[in-house]
Amino acid sequence: MSSVYEAQTMILLVLGVLAFAMELFALVDVVRRPAQAFPYAEKRTKNFWLILVAVAAAVGFVTLFNPTSMVGLLGVVAAGVYLADVRPAVSQYRPRGGTATGRGPYGTW
Repeated sequence: MSSVYEAQTMILLVLGVLAFAMELFALVDVVRRPAQAFPYAEKRTKNFWLILVAVAAAVGFVTLFNPTSMVGLLGVVAAGVYLADVRPAVSQYRPRGGTATGRGPYGTW
């Protein structure tokens, strides 16, 4: 019976590590995006997503050994919403640049 318990504990630990890795990935992605990309994509501000995903990552760290708790699931959902909805929208943002970026006023050249 103890081997079943050990297997369940290991599965929960793997799920917790995967959830925490997803939340950290989302946090790093929010930090790397420019603040102008969020209003451009008609999403909430960068600060909103930064705080939300940072709290999700903190919750993921705290619930590392019990990711199926309600709080742990809320952290995964918050990071998942960012990754599935906000990240693709803000990745469309391209700052208008001059010759330094290889883009002119009417596109690339």
